[in-house]
Amino acid sequence: MTAVLEVQTLDELINFACTEYANNDAFTCLDKTLSFSDIDTLSSQFASYLQNHTSLEAGDRVAVQLPNLLQFPVVVFGILRAGMVVVNTNPLYTETEVEHQLNDSGAKAMVVLANIAGAAAAVVDKTPVEQVIVTEIADLHGGLKGMLMNFVIKNVKKMVPKFSFKNQVSFKNTLKLGSQKPHQAVSNKAEDIAVLQYTGGTTGVAKGAMLTHSNLTSNFKQAYDLLEGKLEIGNEIFAAPLPLYHVYAFTTHCSMLFGIGCHSVLIPNPRDFDSVVAAMKPHKVSGFIGLNTLFNGLAHHEGFRSLDFSELKFSNAGGMAMTPDVWKHWHELTGVEITEGYGLTETSPVATANKIGEVKLGTVGKPVKDTEVVLMDSDHNVVAEGESGEIAIRGPQVMKGYWKRPDATEKVMTKDGFFLTGDVGMWDEDGYLKIVDRIKDMVLVSGFNVYPNDIEQAVSEHPKVLESAAIGVPHPKSGEAVKLFVVKADESLTEEEVISFCKDCMTGYKVPKIIEFREELPKSNVGKILRRVLKEEEKAKSA
Repeated sequence: MTAVLEVQTLDELINFACTEYANNDAFTCLDKTLSFSDIDTLSSQFASYLQNHTSLEAGDRVAVQLPNLLQFPVVVFGILRAGMVVVNTNPLYTETEVEHQLNDSGAKAMVVLANIAGAAAAVVDKTPVEQVIVTEIADLHGGLKGMLMNFVIKNVKKMVPKFSFKNQVSFKNTLKLGSQKPHQAVSNKAEDIAVLQYTGGTTGVAKGAMLTHSNLTSNFKQAYDLLEGKLEIGNEIFAAPLPLYHVYAFTTHCSMLFGIGCHSVLIPNPRDFDSVVAAMKPHKVSGFIGLNTLFNGLAHHEGFRSLDFSELKFSNAGGMAMTPDVWKHWHELTGVEITEGYGLTETSPVATANKIGEVKLGTVGKPVKDTEVVLMDSDHNVVAEGESGEIAIRGPQVMKGYWKRPDATEKVMTKDGFFLTGDVGMWDEDGYLKIVDRIKDMVLVSGFNVYPNDIEQAVSEHPKVLESAAIGVPHPKSGEAVKLFVVKADESLTEEEVISFCKDCMTGYKVPKIIEFREELPKSNVGKILRRVLKEEEKAKSA
């Protein structure tokens, strides 16, 4: 185990794991499993294709627009083994978003799933992309089964739109061509960029965080440190419902778990709870990575509730604040505590975490190994003890900066190397960090600061509320007022009940003035509730 903790680059980690755990199961998806040896062979073939059958060179960017399929680790590891840079691209992106990311990253090649290739096909001619590699869902299933699955998906279920690229090659053909010659080992340096991980664009145009090999291997070691002594090396099976193109799942499944020989069960569509159940049922799953909305939805799903959780020992959450009721429901259902952590795209992502057996509900734990976390005021001075402030992070996992945006980098990095997160936090008496809210989500009611997280967490305790989101709206007397969007768990819930409940558990200026019931709330690709969309809708109403 000591050897993998010495790696400095992701290609070193991949090489180590593929050799050390060759016969172990690495990834399973849609009833097909690839071993570490399979991943070694296939990613090497893809690396060889990039090196010998394209004009790409070490350091060039390759965009990857794939959901959680077996192709994802094969492609990503092949790119890294060829000395190139992975540009993770959301499969749900619109034409505008795809065009921006391809141009901004300067990607010269792109790997895309046929099912969602329409957006890229519409804009690729306006980007630097020279080669497009198209894959179909069952390309790695092999034989007659794979051919039949692809035929049904395309011709019976009609799930593949019509599209065309000028320089198009099939993924299966890249492996065939790559198998003709071994890939040439590269010498990536720890400070080299491994991944351009784009932020969600919630505060403007999406920016590419430059995550180096050192950033990502450091975070692998920090994540492992949290679980050392709890993990059985080479024996754990983790469900992977969160998208691998998101840094949280990427670091968990393609770095930390892969590096220690563990098995990840990939789930292409976590919003389809039946498919989550079907993917998990054949396996004795010992770990589950999710976020509040996913834990909440699954805990209320009859099929999921019927699964065998006897082997489950890890449940980890990030991405958004856990609400106490969801934590309790999950714990009652599975017998396992959710260990909540905190991080961002720019921190690879883990910065703080609760440890197993030392969970403090309502907090995101303590700083991980080799990481400093402080709270700062608007002048970047550390706040007094007991006060809240902007969370600032310094450690080996903090990004190199934003791709081609030195001005944006300068705005978020202090002179002494702290990354300014834009989140407000405070320490409790035991040194655990509590996230108060996003600075830009704060509502100012008659001069009082109101944080949506506080309201949402309180309202989540109402038995008739499934989920909620609070935002600020203009108000003639108080400047702003709180508006609460609610999804009902019980159709009998009324506006009066919600407001009465709030009055009983929070001070007057925090109580929502307006309640709006919704069938569902807008969410990101990973299921995070998007308050900004609700704000934009409110702004459009008053325009």
